[in-house]
Amino acid sequence: MLEMDEEPFAELVEEALELIPDALRDLMDNVAIFVEDRGEDPDLLGVYEGIPLTERHDYGGLAMPDSIVIYRLPILEMCETADEVIEEVSITVVHEIAHHFGIEDDRLHELGWD
Repeated sequence: MLEMDEEPFAELVEEALELIPDALRDLMDNVAIFVEDRGEDPDLLGVYEGIPLTERHDYGGLAMPDSIVIYRLPILEMCETADEVIEEVSITVVHEIAHHFGIEDDRLHELGWD
């Protein structure tokens, strides 16, 4: 397993977010992004929890934020180099943001984001 502490990994997540076009980032609404070591499913790389923008009809101003969690350890376990970590973090961040926009796994697969 490649070693990387929490802080440099979180910086990679921030850098991946900066790759999202400004027009899309500006559309992200009420979503918080976190980095954790591992989720309940030990192989899961990331997760989106919330109400996708395409399904928010009467969301209201007092709703808790949606969340995107990027899991550090599973990504590090699957990568052999720092470049692979950078690429996988970017793919995972884009994947979870796509869920925020209502894009499902099947469509992401069709677009090559697996």
